[in-house]
Amino acid sequence: MSIVDWPDDFEADLAAPDERRPGAAQAGQLADEVRAAFAQDGVLSQAAEQFREREGQTQMALAVARAIDEGGVLVVEAGTGVGKTFSYLVPALLSGERVLLSTATKALQDQLFGRDLPRLVAALGLPLRTALLKGRASYLCLHRLDQARHDASLPERGSLRTLAKIEQWSKATRTGDLAELPGLDERSPLIPLVTSTRENCLGAQCPQFKPCHVNLARREAMAADVVVINHHLFFADLAVRESGMAELLPSVRVVVFDEAHQLNETGVQFLGVQLGSGQALDFARDMLAAGLQHARGLVDWQQLVAATERAARELRLAAGKQWPGAKLRWAGAAPEGVPADAWQDALDALRHAFAEAARGLDTVSELSPDFVRLHERAEQLTERAARFADACAPESVRWVDVGTQLRLVESPLDIAEAVRTRVLKTDQGESGVLGRAWVFTSATLGDDPKLRWFTEPCGLDQAEVLRVKSPFDYAQQAALYVPRAFPKPNDPAHSARVAELAARGAAVLGGRTLVLTTTLRALRSIGDAMRQHFEPMEAAGRPEVLVQGELPKRVLMERFREGAEHGRVGCVLVASASFWEGFDAPGDALQLVVIDKLPFPPPNDPLVEARSQRLESQGRSAFGEYSLPEAAVALKQGAGRLIRRETDRGVLVICDTRLATMGYGRRLLAALPPMRRLESAEDFESALAELVH
Repeated sequence: MSIVDWPDDFEADLAAPDERRPGAAQAGQLADEVRAAFAQDGVLSQAAEQFREREGQTQMALAVARAIDEGGVLVVEAGTGVGKTFSYLVPALLSGERVLLSTATKALQDQLFGRDLPRLVAALGLPLRTALLKGRASYLCLHRLDQARHDASLPERGSLRTLAKIEQWSKATRTGDLAELPGLDERSPLIPLVTSTRENCLGAQCPQFKPCHVNLARREAMAADVVVINHHLFFADLAVRESGMAELLPSVRVVVFDEAHQLNETGVQFLGVQLGSGQALDFARDMLAAGLQHARGLVDWQQLVAATERAARELRLAAGKQWPGAKLRWAGAAPEGVPADAWQDALDALRHAFAEAARGLDTVSELSPDFVRLHERAEQLTERAARFADACAPESVRWVDVGTQLRLVESPLDIAEAVRTRVLKTDQGESGVLGRAWVFTSATLGDDPKLRWFTEPCGLDQAEVLRVKSPFDYAQQAALYVPRAFPKPNDPAHSARVAELAARGAAVLGGRTLVLTTTLRALRSIGDAMRQHFEPMEAAGRPEVLVQGELPKRVLMERFREGAEHGRVGCVLVASASFWEGFDAPGDALQLVVIDKLPFPPPNDPLVEARSQRLESQGRSAFGEYSLPEAAVALKQGAGRLIRRETDRGVLVICDTRLATMGYGRRLLAALPPMRRLESAEDFESALAELVH
């Protein structure tokens, strides 16, 4: 996230944007150097085990080299196994330009920075400086750690032990990256208390500014030739770049977005506006802690905090009794089913509470930098509450997320306008705020030749588009089974049958099974049912059933991959959401992937509704141009978990009869890798037996 009040000498380490590294490839030479690197006896054979020349990988690399030489925007869909990481890294590193690499997740960031980049830099023999940069929430904040030591209301009993572990680690870590701390659950409620946000960071006024880990990470990024970030950080910085804060991201000439299919959904999170009851409670907590520590008795902190907490609770109560996880449409003065008067009164009370807090904080702002930042937060929250009391902005959609807390959201429908005007700046005839060569790549970017599912909402209509097929022999390596005699997706018996089929397959294979669900309800019911199926089996031969949410994601993935090692019985993982992509279990650890239903976007989701209505108002088909491509991309992502190497073998099962009975099923089948088809339950059993023997 963006950082405020950075010293002027931060820019001193930067080379001029047009300055290339000595010995870097010049225009026209880059393609030759790239071609030589990807030759069978080229330098890449030293960087990658079992490297072999792949036509598709070289084709993509040359396209990236051309984009770097000539400038412009390149969109590449590179099928699984192409080796797209090397395809964009090699020309980017050889070009001599400053490079920004953005990935979808922090885990992919760590892999790129810790494994792929070092191997390539060494193989190419380039004197490169690389840096890893994450959002504030990934780094330990020394100032807030000190505050947490004096916090008498830590959120859970085990927090004191966790805090002690963090304190001990803080004395040895150089980066402050919490990912380095073994055993720290990413879901720990302690993490927000020892990390900072843009709202509560004190910037240059912080007593721990000099040793600040975020400060250090940014310094290293500003001086690096290659910086690895993630999409969340990119859009978080973009969202505040025009607010007068110092830019976080260094000036670069080449920008690569890997796993680019997540860009649109990530971008709309940051380009919209949010206000939550949780935000209000966090603000009240921080205000009370700072007030009692630095200005006890000077302001009635208890009253200000009580008023803020009461207003947050009243807003939650105004929403009424709702199913947890519900999204309430909000097209008028209040969300659907909520009395407008009560809702507006609650919003006014919340705005008033924030305004009163701002006035109180202003009277003591000279006593501590904590009060300066808290005053700014109070004013921002006041403005947001006032904004949500007014009508929704045009070309946006508004809704309320209901959970333990309440979250008010106003979001643009896509990032197209922001990309065109604030990133690429095509309307101004510029090459863009961060670089002149833009590369967007993923294994799945659509199901049509022009990849409109990706390019249209991302404002990349004029981009060069390249599709590179996977080198895998799917007909030999994988089989697809769509059971015909199966309950319909909305049948109450559907989840039980999915569990029965998956358990039967896992029993034959000794685990080695991934079940992907489209809903959390199905996740729980299928996980429970599979455990019941395995109960009669002897413990030594019983696959372990892992269910998403019961353990941290990292632990689940590691346990699943290790499950089948050394001749042991493997695991079954039942998962949803984030496990449809980014989960890599090559080899024999995973041989069966079961998908419960076609992953159509939920029709009652306010953002989905608004996007569909916009298409219909343009005379286009919301189902054919939005819902179907969304399902195709998600289905490709889920199916892509099965085959990760040339030696992998496996079976994909999609337990949705619509794939075989509905006309649109042909389009979805065409989007999948060309696996051989299994027509009957007997064929399915035979395919499993072949995998075993």
